[in-house]
Amino acid sequence: MNITEAGKQTSLTPNTLRYYERIGLIPPVARNKGGTREYTSKDLCWIEFIKTMRSAGLSPETLIEYVALSQLGDTSLEARKDILELQREVLQEKLEFIQQTLARIDIKIENYRTDIYQKKHPSQNQKQEEADL
Repeated sequence: MNITEAGKQTSLTPNTLRYYERIGLIPPVARNKGGTREYTSKDLCWIEFIKTMRSAGLSPETLIEYVALSQLGDTSLEARKDILELQREVLQEKLEFIQQTLARIDIKIENYRTDIYQKKHPSQNQKQEEADL
C-alpha cells in the first residue's frame, strides 16, 4: 500500500510517516521501481508498535535505538530485551504513581460528596449529632 493508505490506516499523516522513517523511528520502508514507498503489514505493525510505545511515554531516542538494534537481527535480541525490561520498570513506576494519585483523588471526591450532602440535608446532620450523644 502507498503512503496515503498507510497514513489512513495508522491515523498518521504521510509527512509524519516520512519523518518517522527519516529519523529511524521505523525501519526503512521498501520502495517500488518508481521510488514510491510500499508499506507492508509488517511496516504497519512497526508503526502501531511505535505509536503505542510513544503514547506510553517511551522517548523517541529509546525507540530509535530499539529499531536500529532490530535491524541487526538475532545478534541484538538481548539488547532489545534489556531495553524493553528497563522501559517496563519505568512504566510500572509511573503506573504505581498514577494509582496512588487516583486513590487520593477518590478520597477528595468522597469528602466533597459528604460536604455537599451535608449542606443539602442539614436536618440529617442534626439528627446524627443527637444520636451520637
